[in-house]
Amino acid sequence: MQWTTLTTKTSWMEMKTGLIAGGLLCGMLVVAGCAKEKPAPPPPPTVEVTTVTVQDVPIYKEWIGSLDGNVNAVIRPQVTGYLVRQNYREGELVKKGQVLFEIDPRTFQASLDQAKGQLAQQQARYDTSKANLARIKPLAAKNAVSQKDLDDATGSELSSRSSVETAQAALENAQLNLSFTKITSPVDGIAGIAKTQLGNLVGPSSSQELTTVSSVNPIKAFINVSEREYLAGRESNQNLENIPLELILADGSVYPHKGKFSLADRQVDPTTGTLKVGILFVNQNSLLRPGQYGRIRAVMGIRKAALLVPQRAVTEMQGKYLVAVVKADNTADLRPVKVAEVVGSLWVITEGLKPGEKIIVEGIQKVRSGSPVNPQPYNPDGQAKKDPAAADMKPAAPAKQEKR
Repeated sequence: MQWTTLTTKTSWMEMKTGLIAGGLLCGMLVVAGCAKEKPAPPPPPTVEVTTVTVQDVPIYKEWIGSLDGNVNAVIRPQVTGYLVRQNYREGELVKKGQVLFEIDPRTFQASLDQAKGQLAQQQARYDTSKANLARIKPLAAKNAVSQKDLDDATGSELSSRSSVETAQAALENAQLNLSFTKITSPVDGIAGIAKTQLGNLVGPSSSQELTTVSSVNPIKAFINVSEREYLAGRESNQNLENIPLELILADGSVYPHKGKFSLADRQVDPTTGTLKVGILFVNQNSLLRPGQYGRIRAVMGIRKAALLVPQRAVTEMQGKYLVAVVKADNTADLRPVKVAEVVGSLWVITEGLKPGEKIIVEGIQKVRSGSPVNPQPYNPDGQAKKDPAAADMKPAAPAKQEKR
């Protein structure tokens, strides 16, 4: 009986040990299977790189400019009357002295005729008094007439002479008013849209002008220069008239004619701290019109041996500028830099980079400092091309996957 019990206990212990061993074996197999199924790490991100270039570049300054006519003549009537005719096409070139509008001239013609009659009347009176004085003077010399008669004749002659002069002035005034019924352009330029309609009563007291004629060849561009730029220009003793000025139009094209400095305002605007400067541009084909906007660009100097990188390669973060440099082991290095002027699509770097270093242009958002990258040549056109500058950069080898 005791032997049977002992045998049973021994069998139970062996069975328990086998179960534990089997469980451990299954666990090891599961762990081993999981280890084989673990995914391989992702390959390094592909980035596009270019080389930091060195060259002499011109330093530009740009300002937003507004175009205005060299002369803007506001056309207003000088006499009161009804507008009866418009003699120009709106928006077209007109010549100096060309008749633009006509006012009903009938009342002014009548005033002129009346002034002519009054002048003739006064002239006749003057001729009579003049002849009378001529007869009395010899008689007065012989004491044949009294001194009073001579004085009266002399006074009458002087009075009639002044009346003639007054009538002559009235005649000239009437002639002038009649000429004002034909409103002419005072300058060569482009006439604007008429601000009033035919049949309207117009006059010097009218609040609305008839139109405006702008002289546009040359045309004037105004820019606002800051006090700092003004002082820097004065300290450099640079002749402003010799600085070539370019006009960049709204479509991005560069106007073919260079501008020339024309004027500077007498004072700095206290509200903006800027000085208004005028620039003249030749405008023979009337391409430029008052009211247009453009960028005025000036070459202020040459920066020697400047380090240049594409603007896309520079990232701004919290007021600091960063560039991702690819080191020799194909790892990224986010490096702070100091930037200067923008030259086209490039940025001048003054600190933080060295000539010939490889920088990331596309894909900088994918990398961190010390992370591996797969560099490829950068092509601004978006087409895959071989870049000799990046030919010596081999992409990092991807991690090997374990065989299952």
